[in-house]
Amino acid sequence: MSARILIVDDLFPNVKLLETKLSLEYFDVLAAMNGPDALAICAKGLCDLVLLDVMMPGMDGFEVCRRLKNDPDTAHLPVVMVTALDQPSDRLRGLDAGADDFLTKPIDDVALFARVRSLVRLKAITDELRSRALASREFGMGDPLALATAETGQNAAILLVEDRASAADRLSAALGQHHTVTVETDPHRALVRATEENFDLALVSLDLADFDGLRLCSQLRSLDRTRAMPVVMIAEPHDKARVVRGLDFGVHDYLMRPVDRNELVARVRTQVRRRRFSDTLRGAVQASMELAIIDGLTGLHNRRYLDSHLGALFVEAALRGRPVAALMLDIDLFKSINDTWGHEAGDEVLRAFADRIRTHTRGIDIVSRYGGEEVVVILPDVEAAEAHAIAERMRERVEAVPFSIQRDTRAISVTVSIGVSWRQPEDAGPADMLKRADRALYQAKNAGRNRVEAAAA
Repeated sequence: MSARILIVDDLFPNVKLLETKLSLEYFDVLAAMNGPDALAICAKGLCDLVLLDVMMPGMDGFEVCRRLKNDPDTAHLPVVMVTALDQPSDRLRGLDAGADDFLTKPIDDVALFARVRSLVRLKAITDELRSRALASREFGMGDPLALATAETGQNAAILLVEDRASAADRLSAALGQHHTVTVETDPHRALVRATEENFDLALVSLDLADFDGLRLCSQLRSLDRTRAMPVVMIAEPHDKARVVRGLDFGVHDYLMRPVDRNELVARVRTQVRRRRFSDTLRGAVQASMELAIIDGLTGLHNRRYLDSHLGALFVEAALRGRPVAALMLDIDLFKSINDTWGHEAGDEVLRAFADRIRTHTRGIDIVSRYGGEEVVVILPDVEAAEAHAIAERMRERVEAVPFSIQRDTRAISVTVSIGVSWRQPEDAGPADMLKRADRALYQAKNAGRNRVEAAAA
């Protein structure tokens, strides 16, 4: 997949070398010769990944990375730090600044391209979530990007797949201060546990006895239940080819033996933060979708949902010659409840009323708050007589038990009037059926309330 790569280096020959390599792999390349210019390009959303040199005058790469990762608008950008520094402490400093990876000069081309492609794929998924999550701002849910960026990456549940006791002990000890570590020596059991338990990350040794650890990584990446879980490979120095293969099919990160304790902690933290960042955005997307179709007070579907789904349901029923019925319900004398007991009590009555109505509907029925204290129930595959019987049970259920309210020991007696209608062959659309249900509701009101009336055929 192609992407826009930003190269940040104060030395022009270094920029040209990387630009040439990346262009030959069909990446679009931008360049910045200093930290402030790099930050400005990233702030405008002009790149998909940053290759960032560490040793620059003024603002060094560590500071640039830290600023990118602390800004909600750029925290999702993958950053690969590129430097001649090769000590574990240097890698740790970069990872602590939030870098997604750390490549040492001279750069191995195979490792570079594998890492870039892997991170670009992850970025594409994150971008889709970000664009959808921002819609949640319209519903007054706050800023999901700021919330996601604040994640620390600590207190995670880690699955460690390692069959060498000494290595498992060392890795568990390093991670145990900040996370809960579960060690599994059998890769088959590990796969089962990963699908059944809620792990935040899996660490998989590639050199398991009598089993290909890379195959386990592939299985974890392919299953729906574990696809979103970060997977980190632990490999021997001679296993770079398999590491590249793992990155190509979606493994998130890797560590080479002997594993540096601090680098292990930093890489795990980075992956957990990224997972939770995506989970937070995904949660915001789900919440905004629910708010778009759910009435916040009653938990029923709202008018928008009814309008968008009823048309298709009605057309399908007409094509197949199937019945469909509509109930229009209205709480009797609801204004007097608000006037006597207050609007808080009225809201409690509406919530309880919705709960009682829901108990008499099926999963395929549409139950929607139509406006105020009115509720519409659409009943697919229900004939007129059965619809009338359902409405009568609802009416009886509402009247049977007074509605209690939290702030008062007394209870409110509530009744409901219901109009019933059903699809007629001459109906031009669902609006005709709803109009008849509305007229039947008014007949019920005029006939003394607390009753069910059917629309005239």
